[in-house]
Amino acid sequence: MSRFRNLWRRLSRYGTFWRYLRYAALAVALLAAGFTLYLDFRVRSEFEGRRFALPARIYARPLELHAGLRISPASIADELRQAGYREVPREDEPGWFARRGDSIEIALRPFVFWDGPQPAQRVHVDFENGAAASVRDAQGRDLPLVRLEPVPIGGIYPANNEDRVLVRLNQVPNHLVQALLAMEDRNFQSHHGFDLRGMARAAVNFVRGRGLQGGSTLTQQLVKNFFLTPERTVQRKVTEFIMAVLLELHYDKSEILETYLNEIYLGQDRDRAIHGIGLASLHYFGKTIEHLTLAESALLVGMVKGPAIYDPYRHPQRALERRNTVLRETRDQGHATMKEYAAARAAGLGLKPKASMGTSPHPAFLDLVHRQLRRDYDEADLRTEGLRVFTTLDPRVQAAAERVLERKLAQYDREKRFGPSGLEGAIIVTDSQTGEVQALVGGRDARYRGFNRALDAARPVGSLLKPVIYLTALAEPSRYTLVTPIDDGPFVWKSRGAPDWEPQNYDRVFHGTVQLRTALAQSYNAATARLGTEIGVERVLATVKRLGIERRLKPFAATLLGAVELSPLEVAQMYQTIASSGFRAPLRAIREVTTQDGRPLKPYSLEVEQVFPAAPTYLLTAAMQGIVREGTAQSLANWLPPESAVAGKTGTTDEQRDAWFAGFTGDRLAVVWIGYDDNRAAKLSGAAAALPIWGELMAGLGPEPLAPPRPDGIENVLIDPQSGLLADLLCPGALELPFAQGSAPVERAPCASAVGVAVEEVKQQATSWFKRLFGR
Repeated sequence: MSRFRNLWRRLSRYGTFWRYLRYAALAVALLAAGFTLYLDFRVRSEFEGRRFALPARIYARPLELHAGLRISPASIADELRQAGYREVPREDEPGWFARRGDSIEIALRPFVFWDGPQPAQRVHVDFENGAAASVRDAQGRDLPLVRLEPVPIGGIYPANNEDRVLVRLNQVPNHLVQALLAMEDRNFQSHHGFDLRGMARAAVNFVRGRGLQGGSTLTQQLVKNFFLTPERTVQRKVTEFIMAVLLELHYDKSEILETYLNEIYLGQDRDRAIHGIGLASLHYFGKTIEHLTLAESALLVGMVKGPAIYDPYRHPQRALERRNTVLRETRDQGHATMKEYAAARAAGLGLKPKASMGTSPHPAFLDLVHRQLRRDYDEADLRTEGLRVFTTLDPRVQAAAERVLERKLAQYDREKRFGPSGLEGAIIVTDSQTGEVQALVGGRDARYRGFNRALDAARPVGSLLKPVIYLTALAEPSRYTLVTPIDDGPFVWKSRGAPDWEPQNYDRVFHGTVQLRTALAQSYNAATARLGTEIGVERVLATVKRLGIERRLKPFAATLLGAVELSPLEVAQMYQTIASSGFRAPLRAIREVTTQDGRPLKPYSLEVEQVFPAAPTYLLTAAMQGIVREGTAQSLANWLPPESAVAGKTGTTDEQRDAWFAGFTGDRLAVVWIGYDDNRAAKLSGAAAALPIWGELMAGLGPEPLAPPRPDGIENVLIDPQSGLLADLLCPGALELPFAQGSAPVERAPCASAVGVAVEEVKQQATSWFKRLFGR
């Protein structure tokens, strides 16, 4: 009986064990089912729209070619190279150019602009006397205007800096697809997401201690890249297997393959990750995917296994050998004939010249673009929606600005005449009439993605604020003209609760009574301070605000001589309004924004407001031309001829910590700042440090002479430069100066005869009469 009870107890224990085992199995099955359902939901929800995070793609301004455009073939060739064009004619495809003497032939790629698509076309440009003489199509017909494809200058990327150009499967050459399947997944068209043989090989490798490697189908690779992390664990492998099967259940092979081709990682461009064959084709070969040859396709397929190992720029021989392996497999699988294989194997790598861009070659300019975009777009949209942003950057001007700043600062470091090495600088160049920013450099290392001095370095501006005082004065022609006498004697400004302010001139000399234009030309501090306080500090600061400075400035007398901190961008905005005859146009870096497929979004039209009358700004411009002709900026003649008639102003701050030069020609305005980041005392001056950079930059750009139209109410009068009184041609060095009508001197200079003055008056009256009669 006891034996029976013992047996019963043992069977009961076994029954409990099996019952628990069944419960455990059921729980595992339920967990597995739940996990599978979760993975199924994730696969369908994340893969359904296959929405890649597409960065905003940013372009320079498109160069518009037309007869009469002042440009050289070399400049056009440089811009085409930056856009990825090759200097090798390929008759069967676009994307190349060829120079032949004084002409250039361009095979343009198709491109979608904000106002519509421009098809691929052949363009022939002839040059004569430094300008385009004709622009014709392949049939020899004159073309009124042709836009070149704009140079890509960067993007606003997701957190991991992924970049890609999406392609459809029907755009991909069949030989690329066949080469990919031959190398990566021969059974892709027949398996259900996994390959038993590959899994068996992977298991053997794992047992032998070689880790988890190999055995993945294209579908599994896509799952790993699209959904999972790159870690190699059993759990991740199981998850990858389940998701691959689910992916194959819900979607057909073409959808999976197309997504794989857009997702695959194919290299690194500095801090930018190259994803997808669409971008890889442009990055390595400078052509769109449709025009890839068998050899080029094999090179890309070979890089799938290891983009860094088989980088054709860094390891060309290794990449060539890998490409030939892909070609051999493609031939062996019957996807290439022996003739095609031999021709492809004999071809070189065919890479375009490497132009490393990273997220941008011009990060300081892109910083400005990004800030202006954030006024109208969410940050998430900028990083994921694939917006296309057409900017105002002129690649030729930007390259020149970067080059001259780097070279001159290196020269200053070697000479050490301004102080120890380590000088920094910033440059902004704009269109003097529209306010479009053509170039922006934030430091001597133009590729550095850090502190942007052009936008964020608020430094004392010194004498750059003086023209505002004179503009405010010249707005009252009954009190002030260009020849109004001003006292440059010792000046003391007393203010309750503050120490007396006694400004000194740069040369430590007082010059007595001087003409208003001379005080500005020579940048006399005492005369300027006296003038500013006569007018009123508050009125001067009101003018500063009207010119475009939004920063609140303290109403102290010392502010008149530049004891105020502004960034180079703010200085450029202030001078922009002066250069455009009192019309304020906010500085802008964006022309147009479109969706990925070219649909225009918010327009960035030119906004102009007249904030100051044209007459006093015309008078101030004439006085600023005097600064360059005979004042503190006369050394500019070392770079630009007198007929350029540049208007500009030097700026130097206390203890010579900062050097500035701001000036404008007939077509461009530029601001240059030089100084140390730690604001140390130095030996800098605007004329010695900043002006040479400005002059060298503008000389290389070939500026238009400055000849602003004379506004109504302004007359030119011959003046004796010594006395500031009426002169005639007998007076030595007589100058023709502009005056508001009725404000010119009436007293004759000692050197002038009554007859000579009368003749001049008749000439002035006759000129005025003809202008009224003919409207000129």
